[in-house]
Amino acid sequence: MIKRIPPKLMSTMLKQLPRPHRLGLIAASAFVGLLILLPSDQVEASRHTESLVLETGVRYPLSMHVISQETEVQEFEENVWQTFEVKRGDTLAKIFKRAGLSPQDTYAVSHAGEQAKTLVTLLPGDKLDLDVRDNQFYGLRYTLSATDTLLIKPESDGSLTSSIDTKPVEIRYNFAQGEISSSFWNAGTAAGLTDNQIMHLAGIFGWDIDFAMEIRDGDTFNVIFEERYIDGEFVGYGDIVAAEFVNQGEQFRAIQHEDGNYYTPEGRSMRKSFLRAPINFKYVSSNFTKARFHPVQKRWKAHRGTDYVAAVGTPVMAAGDGKVIKSAYDKYNGHHVFIQHGESYTTKYLHFSKRAVKTGDTVKQGQTIGYLGSTGLASGPHLHYEFLVDGVHRNPRTVDLPKARPIADNERETFMKIAALRLDQLNASRRIMLAMK
Repeated sequence: MIKRIPPKLMSTMLKQLPRPHRLGLIAASAFVGLLILLPSDQVEASRHTESLVLETGVRYPLSMHVISQETEVQEFEENVWQTFEVKRGDTLAKIFKRAGLSPQDTYAVSHAGEQAKTLVTLLPGDKLDLDVRDNQFYGLRYTLSATDTLLIKPESDGSLTSSIDTKPVEIRYNFAQGEISSSFWNAGTAAGLTDNQIMHLAGIFGWDIDFAMEIRDGDTFNVIFEERYIDGEFVGYGDIVAAEFVNQGEQFRAIQHEDGNYYTPEGRSMRKSFLRAPINFKYVSSNFTKARFHPVQKRWKAHRGTDYVAAVGTPVMAAGDGKVIKSAYDKYNGHHVFIQHGESYTTKYLHFSKRAVKTGDTVKQGQTIGYLGSTGLASGPHLHYEFLVDGVHRNPRTVDLPKARPIADNERETFMKIAALRLDQLNASRRIMLAMK
């Protein structure tokens, strides 16, 4: 049994000790008392600090502030999303009010960086995901497209930041082939091409083929195109990367380069000075011939042009870059536009319902210059189109046009590698289709 020493006896014993021993005992007692009084967390932190110094030789400052467990949970807690569908007449403020947020929250979120400005133009049917807890804003998620999502979230200092989360897109390649028996449109649809792909294909070869006048039964096409996938799910079609069209026995091929433009396999641009047809057509009433029976004047006469029949109001394009040398109306031509292209070429467009350019205007290839109609001496709604070279009428579908520009020298090597790959894909798809027949 340990007996307790009376304080007076302890004092007498300390006085009898030599002075150095007494001082050492007092210092030791004070140190032990200090350790008892200090918080255990600081002792633990000091131990970790010393460990870092001993192991690395570099002192890393460690905060002595103890983070509460509640804050740690909040920092790592996952968002709890609620979906709000945008209704007619909705604004961000109205949606935030329904979610229990304040006008101050609306202002802060809508000004959380440049990307947040997209929230100003919400459309009915759009959906916003909000994380709101106890009427406090913890996050917003807004889908901009199949790949991009706007994210807005608060930072530790209370400020809001916005960012775009972009999902990676996987590109796969597919192909389609067809043979024309009634119309190019029907053949494209039967091959599984979308409306946009059919129009795009016609646009690629629109400088070489007049799809109103020159398409014949037995013409064929072969197309390699992109399909886009996100997380293994199909989200849409990409570009046509290679295509070939055999028209009346003549083969045309187009390869897409990295710049998005199309070139022949030899590296000449598919884009030329003139389009073969200035209109997206429905029907063609008459071909280019030296003579025909005029339906209004009831007599045979030379028909120095091509008539394209389509719905009234169909946009008519400039066949090439040039300057409008005449935009007027008379009883024969109706509303009409003449365009000068350089020194040698002139194009004429007759019987518009309405003109979209004035005399003296400069126009670009593909620009709308008027709308199809039946003004003037016309038996019905159509565009009469003429092509003149040095003042002489020529067939716009067969006239020799200036050579297309070749691809830039510094791009040729890269393009030729792409072209070789795309031609292999076209040839492989053709073999697959032959094997399936």
